Amino acid sequence: MKKNIDLYLLLFFGLFIGNSLVYGNVIEAEEAVNVAKKLTNPVADLIAVPIQYNFNRGMGSNGAGSGQSVVIQPVYPVNLSGGDNFIIRPIVTAEWLNNVNGFTGAGMGNIQLETFYSPRPTSSFIWGVGPYLITPSGSSGNFGPTQTGAGVSGVGLTQAGPWTLGLLLVQSWAISGSSSSGTVNNFYYQPFGSYTTPSNWIFGLDTESTFNYDARRTANQINGSISKLVMTGNQPISYSIGPRYSVSSIPGGPQGWGARATITFIFSKK
Repeated sequence: MKKNIDLYLLLFFGLFIGNSLVYGNVIEAEEAVNVAKKLTNPVADLIAVPIQYNFNRGMGSNGAGSGQSVVIQPVYPVNLSGGDNFIIRPIVTAEWLNNVNGFTGAGMGNIQLETFYSPRPTSSFIWGVGPYLITPSGSSGNFGPTQTGAGVSGVGLTQAGPWTLGLLLVQSWAISGSSSSGTVNNFYYQPFGSYTTPSNWIFGLDTESTFNYDARRTANQINGSISKLVMTGNQPISYSIGPRYSVSSIPGGPQGWGARATITFIFSKK
């Protein structure tokens, strides 16, 4: 199990470095720098398809389990009049659990939909807000609550020079379903910051925190990342890799160190 995980991360890291070396000099243009900065903005006018791999350990009541997930969260902006945008971001998660409270298997996590109405920026401050939905998949239970929920998602950020600083918030309330596998009465907050270099490297740090009103516990994970935007032919692609650390979790959640790797395909609407 651990050997396979190490192999996957090694292969990804090799691809990450290889593409950076081969294509790193191809996208020194101003347009590529702008694309790299847009990647740090959740409500940018940019079509992006991130595919994210996560590894977590210390799961289950005895801390002996581990989990892997692949998260696909495409971002599609709908252009409105006056330069405003409506951002649509569905989130679909496939998970594999190993020895989590005696359970080993694969399935789909909860399906989420984040949306943001983002007015045309008139200053360095950018914001967006919109409805949020979460619904169980056919695999929910071992892979998330079996409740349907609704709420609101919001983001605010500022970009000054190479720096991006912001905060993403999601509030959800359960509207139907059983609470036997947990609830979706959650408040999620993610402060984030990044630095983009002229050669399209991005160094990022964020925390992901979820407070569950019913368990009255907060899960906190810290994520560090290093990313590189490259061109493969005419296709811009961002590669990212970094560690994550679970500071605290709800009962049965991950503990200690983990890892994250992401590949993002970028498309222009023009």
